[in-house]
Parts: sequence; C-alpha cells; structure tokens
Amino acid sequence: MVWSFLIFLGMFVAIGVSSILRSRGTKNDYYLASSDVPPSLVGLSAVATNNSGYMFIGVIGYTYATGFAAVWLMVSWIIGDFIASSFIHSRLRQATRDTAQPSYAGVLSNWHRQHDQTLQRLIALISLVFLMAYAGAQLVAGSKALHVLLDWPIYAGAVMGAIMVALYCMAGGIRASIWTDAAQSVVMIIAMGVMLVIATVSLGGIDGAIHEMDKVEGFLDLFPDDLILPGIAGGVMFALGWMFAGFSVIGQPHVMIRFMALAESGRMVRARIWYYLWFTAFYCMSTCVGLLSRVYLGGDPAGFDAELALPTMAMELLHPVFVGLVLAGIFAATMSTADSLVLNCSAAITHDLLPRGIDNTFYLKLTTIVIVFIALVWALTATESVFSLVIFAWSGLASAFAPLLIVLSLGFRPGQRLSIIAMLVGLAVALGWRFAGWHNAVYEGLPGIISGLMILTAVLWWRNQQGLSIKGR
Repeated sequence: MVWSFLIFLGMFVAIGVSSILRSRGTKNDYYLASSDVPPSLVGLSAVATNNSGYMFIGVIGYTYATGFAAVWLMVSWIIGDFIASSFIHSRLRQATRDTAQPSYAGVLSNWHRQHDQTLQRLIALISLVFLMAYAGAQLVAGSKALHVLLDWPIYAGAVMGAIMVALYCMAGGIRASIWTDAAQSVVMIIAMGVMLVIATVSLGGIDGAIHEMDKVEGFLDLFPDDLILPGIAGGVMFALGWMFAGFSVIGQPHVMIRFMALAESGRMVRARIWYYLWFTAFYCMSTCVGLLSRVYLGGDPAGFDAELALPTMAMELLHPVFVGLVLAGIFAATMSTADSLVLNCSAAITHDLLPRGIDNTFYLKLTTIVIVFIALVWALTATESVFSLVIFAWSGLASAFAPLLIVLSLGFRPGQRLSIIAMLVGLAVALGWRFAGWHNAVYEGLPGIISGLMILTAVLWWRNQQGLSIKGR
C-alpha cells in the first residue's frame, strides 16, 4: 500500500518539476502559463482543482451523514456551474487578453482598462484571506487520509503536501500545477471508480445496496430534516442554494485562472466539454460512494468522523495496492487545489497588493514558499471540518466577486466605488448568514450573491434613468 502510494506521488512530483523545461522566466508565465494552455489541459486542470479534497473527504462525509438528499447538492451544483460558464468563461478569457493582467484581481479591476487600484487591492486582500483558509483545508484533507490509512501522525500529510506543493510551484508555477492536475485527474477518477465498483459488489449489487440503504431510517428521504422552510418550499430553497454554490465557481480565482490561461478564447467550448464530462462522472461516483459508505460502515454518524468514511472503507474493502491508489487519489485531489490556491495567494501579494509589483521570478517563488508555510500552520491548527472550511471560503469568495464579474461580463461599467460597496455587502451578508447558523438549511452564497447583484442592478438602473451611460463605454 505504501509503495503504490509513494509511486504515484513520485510521478506527480516528476511531472510538476519537469515543467521547468517550458518555463519562460516571466511573471506572466509563472502565474498564467503565458496563456498558451490547450483546451484538454485547461478542462482537466480546472475540474481537478474544483473537485479537491472537498470531493473525496468533504462530499463523501456529507453524503454519509445526510443520505440521499445529498444528491441535490450534486445536481444543483453542476447545473449552477454550467449556467455560470455559459456566458462568463469566454468573456473572462477575452478580458485577460485585452488587459494583459496575470491575476484574477488585475483583470476584474482593469476590465475596461480603467485601472481601479483600490478595487484591485481589495479583491486581492479578500482572495488572500479566503484562499489561505481553503489551502489549509486541502492540507487537512491529506492529513486525515494518511492518518487513517497509514497510521501516520495527523500532521504528516499536511507537511508532505506542503513540500510537494512547494516543489512544483518553485519549478514551473501555474504550468506545473496544470500539468500535475491533468495526471491527478486520471488517478482521482480511477480511484473513485474502483471504490464504487467494489463497494457495490460487496453489498450484493445495486439492488442489494438500495435494500440496505432503505434499512437506515430517513437515509433515502428526498430532503434533509433541517430545512429553513417546511415541505416542498424548503426543498426548493435547499436545491436552489446548492445551485448557487455551483454558480459560485466564477468567484473562485484558483479555478478561473485555468480558463484565463487557455491558448485561444475561441477554444473555450472544447475546454468546457473536457471539464463537464469529467466533472459529472466524478461527482456521480463520489455521491454514490458516500451513500454506500454509510451502509457499509454503519454506525451512528454523530459518533464517527464522517470525513474519514472513504479511507476507512478503502481499508476494509480493498487490496493494499488499491488502497494505495485511493490514498494517492485523495492526496492528488488535495494537491491539485492547494498548489493553485498558493499561487493565487502569491499573485495577490506580488502583483496586486504591493505598491510596486514584483517581476523577478526569484522573489515570486520566495513569496510562494512563505504562503505554503502559512497555509501549513493554518492546517495544523484548524479545528473546522474540511467540508465546512471549503464551503466557508467558497461562499465568501463567490459573494464578493461573482456579482461584479456578472455585470462586467454583461458589458456594464459599475465604477470603483459601486463595485467595492457591492463586494463588501455581498460578503457581509454571506458571513452574517453563516454565523447565524442558517447555512445548514440554505447555502450562504445564495443571499450573498443576490444582495451584491441587487445593489449593482439598482444603482445601474438608477443611473440609466438619470441618463448616465453605464454600458459599452
């Protein structure tokens, strides 16, 4: 088991480090791969980054505890993601070319070439805080897997992951991240497929698995029992909330940077085909494995760390070689996201926050190493679950950035002051919703995104009524 795991890790490191052969030694290459990445790699990298330790650890744990109602998370998330991509991705890629900016914050704040420096720094600061929490969550996920499967100390996975991330970020920046993502995506889907097949067979096939699920009280209920509204209305709000979670992908700098790196904006359709084929297959398998894990492992969800469901089941079901494969899949998932998160944090500091941006790649890489260290410390001191940390970061970023990106993509010019107000209000609403404890019933990104959009829409409409030009200029 250990050997198969280490072989896969060695392969990922070799792929990432080899990207140094293509490095051009510039900031644009380090953070954006010179915008020459082919559609297949863009799609596979984006989906591997999106489906991180959150999918292997978080979603399976959530499904173990919640039951069949978790299917709504899957369906709604994919639909929301698809709606967002239908009009955002290609326009963001075009704006990246027009502005010649290597960072997400840089593109949004220079969309109409107006150079709103305060807006750029605020976007970078918000990104830095939430992406750091996100990176910590990925290292926590790797630690949990190694702790269960190899009985290593709980900190070992975080330390190993941090070293790997540092290695291929130092080697080739975002190109190393994208190359390793593509390899990791293959291992991730094979690992999940192996678990799904063997777990289903062990329970007597599909019919036998469903029969066993039906024995668990409430496990096959259509919706969870902690909805904010009763009946169908609560179910609709639950599903709508998770659709907004999928839509929130446009507010994630670490995912969107992949589409910004596409070689040509006209090849976006091909990139999206790669993305959604893999995304749908992997999410379906992850949800099914989560359902099977509750049946196979049994027990009271309140007395078991649900986020250990997949590694625990792998230990009981699989041959050691395949356990190593599953562990490599989990670790690959966490690393595919962690490296991109770290690079985006580095870009936020070196390009967006500092008064005079840094262009020397030595200092870019040094900043990256510092970010890795901070993320490692965050992971070693974190007390929240992986699922909770990821959703917290995901919703915060989406509530702040998605409304602004939507109106920019539609051709409007909100201006710096209005953009900042909408960002802060959306973020405040999302955080308030979460700390009020309502996030279990409705994903906090829904009220966050809507509130930001309402402010932008209301002011832009008022300006239009006053005869002010707000579009196309």
